[in-house]
Amino acid sequence: MFSIQEAVVSVPRAEVNDVMESFFAKPKDTGSFPGLVVIHEAFGLNDNIREIARQFAEQGYAALAVDLFSNRNRILCMLRAFHGLLIRPLHNSTLSDLQSTMAFLREQENVDRNRIGAVGFCMGGAYALQLAVIEKGMKAASVFYGANPKPLEALAQSCPIVGSYPDKDFTTQAARELEAVLTKNNIPHDIKIYDNTKHSFFSQRRTPAEVEASKDAWQRMLFFFHEYLD
Repeated sequence: MFSIQEAVVSVPRAEVNDVMESFFAKPKDTGSFPGLVVIHEAFGLNDNIREIARQFAEQGYAALAVDLFSNRNRILCMLRAFHGLLIRPLHNSTLSDLQSTMAFLREQENVDRNRIGAVGFCMGGAYALQLAVIEKGMKAASVFYGANPKPLEALAQSCPIVGSYPDKDFTTQAARELEAVLTKNNIPHDIKIYDNTKHSFFSQRRTPAEVEASKDAWQRMLFFFHEYLD
């Protein structure tokens, strides 16, 4: 377990003269650490996402929790983000901002630019999958209950993926489709659907089953990242 340091950092957007005030947590130790972009749900960058970034830093990762809604109208940002999921997957401004975020992370002190990954939740999970397809230098991605990009066959070009899904959710079928396409194309993966859980189980932990599912998902994700990202 590492002692950590944290800061608010200004991440440039891709196409305008603007920044995203984001949360950055990393080990205090000297050295070169793998980097992770942490992508929030539709709720934005909140205390839950900051705590997840801290937990990654304690495990030896430089975790940059981006705020995609920073300095902008949240409703308009959400509309733009969902437009990028439903209408223009793999080619949209939110994805461009995330690529800019990854470029920023690669340039930070004590970050190994050759060991970069992403993790996202719901909306953020869907964008983590989009990054897994188009960000060719990325080593691994983790998705929690996120929608698949279209066309699904684009995932034939993805990096290794670990995914965690509830069994009572609109994304449950997406998990099955994701596993099928990754298996078909020999992409390393670990996809699991958790019984007796609902959407956002990792953050909300409403029942004992969701508490246990979140613990298991965290350990599976760390194991997967240790294999493909560390």
